[in-house]
Amino acid sequence: MGFRRKLREAIDRNDTLLCIGLDPEPLQMPPGVGIADFNRAIVEATSDLVCAYKPNLAFYEAEGIGGLRALEETLRHIPAGIPVIGDAKRGDIGNTAKKYAQALFDSMGFDAATVNPYLGYDSVEPFISYPKKGVFLLCRTSNPSAKDFQDLQYDGVPLYELVARKALDWNVHGNIGLVVGATYPQELERIRRLCPTMPLLIPGVGSQGGDLPTVTRFGIDESGGNAIINVSRAVLYASKGPDFATAARAAAEALRDTMNATRSHREA
Repeated sequence: MGFRRKLREAIDRNDTLLCIGLDPEPLQMPPGVGIADFNRAIVEATSDLVCAYKPNLAFYEAEGIGGLRALEETLRHIPAGIPVIGDAKRGDIGNTAKKYAQALFDSMGFDAATVNPYLGYDSVEPFISYPKKGVFLLCRTSNPSAKDFQDLQYDGVPLYELVARKALDWNVHGNIGLVVGATYPQELERIRRLCPTMPLLIPGVGSQGGDLPTVTRFGIDESGGNAIINVSRAVLYASKGPDFATAARAAAEALRDTMNATRSHREA
C-alpha cells in the first residue's frame, strides 16, 4: 500500500489529522523509563487518535547506537495501518541522496520522509523515485529564522512559494508533500491555494505557538483532509509522572477534537 492511501485510510478510520512527533528527550521523561518503553506506552495510548507518527531521527542519533536500537524497537510497535514519517530532513548530492533514501525507505522502512530541496532536483529524485513512499519537501518551516532565506524574493515571488511550485512540477508520481509551519498561517493558506491536493505536514502547534483552529482551517483541502498536523512536546510530556501515557492520551484526544470541530465547521 502506498503512503497516500495509507494516510487517507488512517485519517478516515481514526477521524483525525493529528500526528504525534515521537521525539524523546530523556531529561523530560519520567525517571527510570527508557526511550523504547516510553515510546511504546505513548503509541499504545494514542494509536486510535492519530493519522501518523513522526520520529525525528536527531533524538535517536543523539543517544548513539542505543538510541537507534530504541528507534528500531519503536517502529516495530507502531500498528501497521498507521503511516510513519521519518523526520530526517536529508539533502545531499545525487549519489549520497540515493543512499539516504535507501536508509530511510529500505533499511528503516519509513512510509515517508522529510527532505531538504536546497540542492535541487538531483538531491530529491532518489526519494521521489520510490512511488509508494511520501516525500515531504521543506517549504515554509516553523522556526523563527525561516524568513532569513525563505522570504527572499525572485521576480516578486518568495522562495518558499518557488519551492511549492517546483514541487508541483516534480510530483510525477503523486508522492510529494510539503512541510509548512503552523507558525506562519498566512503562508500556509497561500501554499494550500497553490497546492490544493498536496499533503501538507504542519509542525509548530503547541510549544511553538501555532494556533490549532487557524492551522486546521488553512491546512485542510476541500475534502477536509490531506493535512498532517504534528504535535510533539504537548502530548509526550503532558505529565512527567507514572501517568504519562494516560495524560498523553488526554492531550491527544483534546487536540483531535479541536481539529475536528474546525473541520466540521468548515464543512457546514
